[in-house]
Amino acid sequence: MQPDRSASRLLSAASLTLLASYSAHAQTVPSEEKNVLEQIVVTGTRVENRSALDTAVPVDVISAETLANSGTTEVNQALSTVLPSFNFPRPGLADGTDTIRPATLRGLAPDQTLVLVNSKRRHSASLVNVNGTIGRGSSAVDMNTIPSAMVKSIEVLRDGASAQYGSDAIAGVINLQLRDNSDGGGASGSYGWRESSYKTPTTQPPANATWTVPSPDVDRDVSDGETLVVSAWKGLSLGQDGFLTIAAEYKDQQRTERDGLDFRQQYPLVGGTYDAREQTIERFNAWSGEPDMEQKTIFLNTGYDLSGGVQLYGWASYQERDVESAGFFRRALDDRNVIQIYADGFLPIIAPEVTDYSAAAGVKWGWGDWDMDSSLVYGKNEMDFTIKNTLNRSLGTASPTVFDAGGFDYDQIVFNFSGVRGIDVGLASPLNLAIGLEAREEGYSITAGEPDSYRNGGVLLPLSVPGTGCATPTAAQIAAGGCATASGSQVFPGFRPENEVDEDRTAVGVYIDLEANLTEKLLASVAVRGEDYSDFGENFSGKFALRYDFTDAFALRASIQNGFRAPSLQQQFFATTSTNFIGGVPFDVTTFPVSDPIAVALGAKPLDAEESLNYSVGAVMRFGELSLTVDAYWINIDDRIVLSENLTQANVRSYLETQGFIGSGGGRFFINGVDTETSGVDIVAHYPLQTDGAGRFDLTLTANYNSTDVTRIPEIDAPITPAPPLFDRFNVLTMEKGNPEDKYTFNVNWDLQRWGATVRAIRYGKVFVPDSGTNATFANVNAGTYVPIDQWLAAETIVDLEGRFSFTDNIRLAIGAENVFDEYPDPVPIALNSTGNLPYSNYGPFGRAGRFVYGRLMVDF
Repeated sequence: MQPDRSASRLLSAASLTLLASYSAHAQTVPSEEKNVLEQIVVTGTRVENRSALDTAVPVDVISAETLANSGTTEVNQALSTVLPSFNFPRPGLADGTDTIRPATLRGLAPDQTLVLVNSKRRHSASLVNVNGTIGRGSSAVDMNTIPSAMVKSIEVLRDGASAQYGSDAIAGVINLQLRDNSDGGGASGSYGWRESSYKTPTTQPPANATWTVPSPDVDRDVSDGETLVVSAWKGLSLGQDGFLTIAAEYKDQQRTERDGLDFRQQYPLVGGTYDAREQTIERFNAWSGEPDMEQKTIFLNTGYDLSGGVQLYGWASYQERDVESAGFFRRALDDRNVIQIYADGFLPIIAPEVTDYSAAAGVKWGWGDWDMDSSLVYGKNEMDFTIKNTLNRSLGTASPTVFDAGGFDYDQIVFNFSGVRGIDVGLASPLNLAIGLEAREEGYSITAGEPDSYRNGGVLLPLSVPGTGCATPTAAQIAAGGCATASGSQVFPGFRPENEVDEDRTAVGVYIDLEANLTEKLLASVAVRGEDYSDFGENFSGKFALRYDFTDAFALRASIQNGFRAPSLQQQFFATTSTNFIGGVPFDVTTFPVSDPIAVALGAKPLDAEESLNYSVGAVMRFGELSLTVDAYWINIDDRIVLSENLTQANVRSYLETQGFIGSGGGRFFINGVDTETSGVDIVAHYPLQTDGAGRFDLTLTANYNSTDVTRIPEIDAPITPAPPLFDRFNVLTMEKGNPEDKYTFNVNWDLQRWGATVRAIRYGKVFVPDSGTNATFANVNAGTYVPIDQWLAAETIVDLEGRFSFTDNIRLAIGAENVFDEYPDPVPIALNSTGNLPYSNYGPFGRAGRFVYGRLMVDF
C-alpha cells in the first residue's frame, strides 16, 4: 500500500466522524466492578483491567523477574533478548554514541519509538548520532538512565500510537512501570568479565619492511571487560496511606579491546631507513569495543492516598555517568602528531560526562463519573566532553594534552491533564471515553569549549617532511614556510562560540480516545489527536483498531493509523565545525543548523514532521496453556529526517564562494525527503509447562521478519552542476539492510524448588554492510567506474545460559554466561580495514565483545 497525505486526512476525518457518532449517544451508567486479569496492561489502551492477550494491538509485558534473568543490567540489551523486532547493536569508535547507544524497533530509527515512564513521556538524550552507525541522525531516549532494580515491568506496544501518545510513536511505545512498594526490598551484586578468543585478518607490511606480522590471521585470547554492578531497592510506608520506593545502582565497567593488529609503518624514516622501534612497538594499539564506564544512579517513586479518593504521586531520578572511549590511533609519523609530545604516537580518548535527572508530581481524583489525572514532569540530559591524551597540532609543542571541548544539553517539561469515564451507550460494554491535553516545552543548548580545543595556533608543519601531507609542498606552502594544520583537539574538536545555541519550543496537543465492545465478540477503538508546535505548525493523527473474537481460543485484530514524528531540537540546531584539508588547503567543514545561511544557500529548508501510515493485522490464539500471536505490519513513512552527505566537493566550494562564503569547505545538515516502506511479521508463542517431578518450564518462542525499502531520496535545491547527492548509497543501504532481516529467539525458564535455570538462543539473520568509501556512490557504481567492497555479515546464533540456586527463601545465587560459544560477526575484509585496527563492523547486531561470564548474588529483605 502506498501512503499519501490524502489517505492520512481521510483517516483523521473518519475517526472524527466515528467519535462524533459515539458522543451523540453517550449517557452515564454506574461503574462496574471488573475482574483482574493476568498481565494487565496500561499501554495501548485506556481501559482498566485489559490483559495483554485481550488488546486490539500487540502488547508485550516484560516482568522484573524476566529482566533479572536476562543476565544484564542494561534495559536496552535486556529488551533485545525478549522482543522479536528490537535490536541493540552496541557500536564502538563512534564518539558520543559509545556512551549513549541507540536501539531500534521494527527496523526504524531509534527516535521513532516513544518511551514512557509510568505512562508519562520521558525526555530524550541530548546527543544526536552523527556518525556512521545504525540510527545515524537520531536522538533517542537513554533508557539506561533507569536502573533495572526500579522497574516493576515494561510494556511494549508494537504498533504505531501517535494518535494516543503524540510524536515519536511511529514504531511503537515502550512504557516502563516503576516499583510502587510500601515494604520489602532487595539487593543484588554481580561481577563478570569477558573471556574470549577472536581472530583478526592481517596483511603484510611493505616488502622491504624490517618488521613482520602473523599471516594471514591473528588468533588472540583476551580476558577483560570486568563489570561490577551493585543495586538495591527498598519499599517504605508513608503512614498507612502512602509509599516511597527507593532504588540505587552503581556500575563500574572496564573497557574491552577487540582491535586488530596495526601492520602499518609507525615511525618516520631515519636516514632513509626504517626506525628500529618498528620491530618492538605494540601493534594492538586501539580500543575497539566496550568503553570504560562508571555510573551512579538513584531513583525514587512515591504515592499517597488522601481522603475522598485523591491520590498524590511522583518520582525523581539522578544519574552520573563517566565514560572513556577512544578514537583512531595517530602514529608517530602522522602529520597530526607532535613527535616531541608523543614520540610513539597517541590514542586520543573521548571522555564524556553525562548528567541526567528528572522529577514528576501528579494527582489523581474522582470528579463525578470521571477519573481525573494531572501531572507535571521535568527531565534534563547534559553531556560534556573532555578530550584526553591528544593535542592541538596547530599549537605545536605548546599544545595541552587534555581539553574541555564543551557540550550540550536538552530539557523537557510536560504538563498532562486527562479524564477517563465509562458511558453506557447500549453496546455490549460501556464505552470507555478518554480525553486529555498535553503541553510540552523543550530546550536545547550547545556550550563552547575552551579556546585551545577549537582554535588554530598557526604553527605550521615543516616543509618536505617524508611520509606526511607536506612531503611535496605547493608553491604557496613554500612561500608560507610550511603547511597549515588542522584546528582544535585531535579526534574531537571543541564546539566553537559560533556553534553555541540556546533554543526552545512549545507544543500543545489534545486527544480523544474511545474503546468499547460493539458486540460481545467485536472490540473497537478509535483515537484522534491534534498537536500544534511553535516551530513547524500543526499535525493531526488518527487511529482505528478492531478485534473480533471468533471463540475464546481465536481472535483476529487489525489497525490503521496515520502518525508523525516532530523534528527534534537536536536535529534542528546541532552544530559543530572542524578544519579539514582538501587538496592541501584548510577548509572549515560544518554540521549546520538548517537556518544557517550557508545551509540555506545549499538548499536547506526548515524541518517538518515525518508522517507515517501504519497498517497491521494479526491473530491471537490460545490452545490450552499455549498462547500464540502473529502480527503483520506495514509502515510507510514520508519525509523522514536524515543527516545529509558531506557536501565538500570542489563545485560546492566554488558555488559557496560565489555566494560570498569565502573559506567555507561546505558541510552537512538535516533534511526531510527520504520515503520508506517497512513491512514485517512478529510472532510470539508462550507455553508454561508444569510437570509432576521435573518442575515448571516456561517456554517462549519469538520470531521477526523485517524489510525496509527506500522509495524516494531528496535532491539538492541549489544551482550546482553536477548536483552532489544529498543521501547516497551508503546511507540508503544502511537504512534498508543495516538491521537483521530476521531474528528468532527461543527461551526456556526452569524452576524446581530451590533450583532454576534460563537457556536462551537468539539467531540473528544476515546484515549488509555497504562500502563507505567516497567512491562508492550510486552514480559511480551504476556507471561501472567503481566496484564497491560490500560485505554480508552471515546469520549467527548466540546462546545464553544461567543457573540459579536459592540457599534460603531470601538468598539466591546465579552463575551464567552470555554468548556461551563466543560467537563474533564475520570479520571485516582486510581491503576495508586499511589500518588493521578494526576487525569487526559496528553493524554486528549482537556487538563484538565475545563471551561474558558472571555471577550474581541476590538478597530479599
